[in-house]
Amino acid sequence: MGKLHKPGEDNQKPGKYIETGPLGGDLPKPKVVKIDPGDRLPPTSKPGNKWKHK
Repeated sequence: MGKLHKPGEDNQKPGKYIETGPLGGDLPKPKVVKIDPGDRLPPTSKPGNKWKHK
């Protein structure tokens, strides 16, 4: 399992991130976002969820 990131973190590796549960578990309909260098990770659909680099 890759490192999990909290919403709002910045200076992360550019690319696609997929939303996971609080412990990294799969979600039925996860959000997938693409960030560029210097972007912050956006809010998740539920508090406590995290982002994982795809």
